[in-house]
Amino acid sequence: MIDKMADHSSSTTDEDQGPPLRVLVVDNEKAHASVMLETLERVGYTCAMATSGPEGAKVLESGQFDIVVTDLMMNDIDGMGILSRAKEVNPETQVIMVTGHATVPRAVEAMQGQAYSFLEKPITPAHLRAVVEKAASEVRLKQGYRNLQQRLDEKFGFEKIIHQSPQMKAVIDRLKRIAPTDAVVLITGESGTGKELIAQAIHQNSPRKNKPFVALNTGAVAEHLVESELFGHVKGAFTDALQDRQGKFEYANGGTLFLDEVGDMPMSTQIKLLRVLEEREITRVGDNKTSKVNVRVISATNRSLEEAVANGDFRNDLYFRLKVVTVELPALRERIEDIVPLAEHFRKQFAKHHQKEVSRITPAAVQKLRGYDWPGNVRQLRNTIETMVVLDADGNLDVDDLPPELSEVEIATTTASGGPSDLIGQPLADIERWAIEETLALTNGNREEAARVLGIGARTLYRRLDQYNKE
Repeated sequence: MIDKMADHSSSTTDEDQGPPLRVLVVDNEKAHASVMLETLERVGYTCAMATSGPEGAKVLESGQFDIVVTDLMMNDIDGMGILSRAKEVNPETQVIMVTGHATVPRAVEAMQGQAYSFLEKPITPAHLRAVVEKAASEVRLKQGYRNLQQRLDEKFGFEKIIHQSPQMKAVIDRLKRIAPTDAVVLITGESGTGKELIAQAIHQNSPRKNKPFVALNTGAVAEHLVESELFGHVKGAFTDALQDRQGKFEYANGGTLFLDEVGDMPMSTQIKLLRVLEEREITRVGDNKTSKVNVRVISATNRSLEEAVANGDFRNDLYFRLKVVTVELPALRERIEDIVPLAEHFRKQFAKHHQKEVSRITPAAVQKLRGYDWPGNVRQLRNTIETMVVLDADGNLDVDDLPPELSEVEIATTTASGGPSDLIGQPLADIERWAIEETLALTNGNREEAARVLGIGARTLYRRLDQYNKE
């Protein structure tokens, strides 16, 4: 029975940690079940009650519970049966057994069968709440981890990489073949093309997704510290080594290590990195013993490693060890089709982040965006759109919102699909089709906006597009 003496314990609710957790109390002594339910409801849990084993099993089937508190000794379906049913419905449900002294061995047996804990009668309200709160912490931890994985899947799933260009479609097709393997990958491309994003996508779509993804920009670390960052060090290894320190390889064990700007790595470190890749073991700076590591290495560079090898700045054997599989990211100017969808993505992202009503990017501004060379690639486009959103005053990102370097862009009279001069002497239907397709590109496929810009009805536009699809 629950001891009903006054209870002044502090609340163990999860009000500040998301929605209240759902608890099912199962006990064939109705009075006992009611006291447990009231004890838990007082501190914010959402509770349901069943006064027999069969009723508890039925309630379990009708709704998902995070925690079940069940008496062990019941007729027809006992606590072990409730445990089994609860785990069938939701393997992450935490089950707490309530038992008398004589049945403690069976409660221990239940814990071996995946019960979370057991409570021995008589139970005080404080003890009940404490054990339930520990189970709740376990539930929240698992929910948080699952939510994190879901967010990572949403962010780094291949289908979430924004693209329309055939160049990026080819890249993603290649990534889908690479990710499930354990191959070492070298990503090349200009600065700002999204090499770390691609590395994270590879990791998140690999069997290592539940292990760490660790990134290190070797070009941003002082030369004398690169080895310590990668392999760790022991106390006293050098002047500032005041204690033992784990390196990135150890921290990433079981997961993926992303080495950005690998072409800037000191030659002495290159030798040790080659050894790690070949022998899968590291030695901390200042130590003599080795430690085994299981890490997938993905590296990236905006330099030509072939030239670095020819100049003697990069080891030839390490170069070939890193480029088992290569992924080359095209510059943004080489995939013009991706500029508008990326810009639209950033517009929505930063409008939400800065809490501003910014409804669109005008066709005139889009033409400027498409006509610019983007030396800083996707990173520069992202920063440009954020600046435009922050400074915008009328809810439309227009030419007047563009930074000076884009305002000066001359709009070309021809396009990749052919300009007006190429259409002189062509059938009117061909000229019309060109105008429709180009305007759709400018409006990021927004048919209503394209119809407005063209000065035609939306139905007319839909009929034309349907006709083109049938040809």
